[in-house]
Amino acid sequence: MEARRSAVIFAWCLLLPAALYIAVIVAYPLVDTFILSFTDASLKRVTNWVGWVNYDKIFNHTFADVIIRTFVWTFFSVLIKMIIGTFGATLLNTAVPGRTLFRILTMPPWIVPMAIGIFMWGWMYNGQFGMISGMLQRVGLVDGPVAFLAYGSTAFWATIFTDVWIGVPMVTLYMLAAMQAIPSDLHEAAWTDGAGRFYRFRRITLPLLVPSMITMSMLSLISTFNSFDIIWILTQGGPSGSTTTMIIDTYKTAIGSYKYGEGAARAVLICIFLSIFSYCYFRVTSRLSQEPAR
Repeated sequence: MEARRSAVIFAWCLLLPAALYIAVIVAYPLVDTFILSFTDASLKRVTNWVGWVNYDKIFNHTFADVIIRTFVWTFFSVLIKMIIGTFGATLLNTAVPGRTLFRILTMPPWIVPMAIGIFMWGWMYNGQFGMISGMLQRVGLVDGPVAFLAYGSTAFWATIFTDVWIGVPMVTLYMLAAMQAIPSDLHEAAWTDGAGRFYRFRRITLPLLVPSMITMSMLSLISTFNSFDIIWILTQGGPSGSTTTMIIDTYKTAIGSYKYGEGAARAVLICIFLSIFSYCYFRVTSRLSQEPAR
């Protein structure tokens, strides 16, 4: 009994630093932000309790567009990253032509600092001296300079493409590790039975990658949903709000306009969405972990 009590005390001593870190760095700011969201805190007035007023303000037509835009931006960004990353992992995992080229192309996002890489893409999107506009004019696809970041539709997809460029290497390496963890005996047995490469990938590799794909999709979704650097450096949410996502709108409200209470309400809404995503993820993964036991 004494030995068990000592083990429990020792375990709590090991958990105490992590618990204190979570309490100070995560829990306290979260609770403080939640309380702040019910006030009219700003740089110009004394803080007063206003109840649900800040939440009533954000549920209007303008912010509804921001929410929809955030989900669309996140969906396409994560989807493209997962497709390219899985395809790249397949290239790196098999001896096929193009494997060396793809390895070279996946290195720059890891080597170049994120801010420098985003500035580089900003220069490439420039209509006057950008490489992309120049190439399109040279091959005859456009008649004049194309300023990709000056128009809403092109700026929106330009930010997505930049986020994909930054996120693909992580997805590729993660999926490559998942592929290499698949027992080679399964592929050898299927190859002995005459199964082709595509059939083996569709019936063996892909089904076994589903748990890893779900995990990577969730990690990429949270990272993309909270992405601030890419949009802010390229467009700062413009032109005309066409690239303003929830995180950008929260920053503009709380920091740009000094409306801390309204910004805190937006931050709480972001936290709620991410909590829902995490809950769905844990439900799906727990169900997948129980399937083999049935």
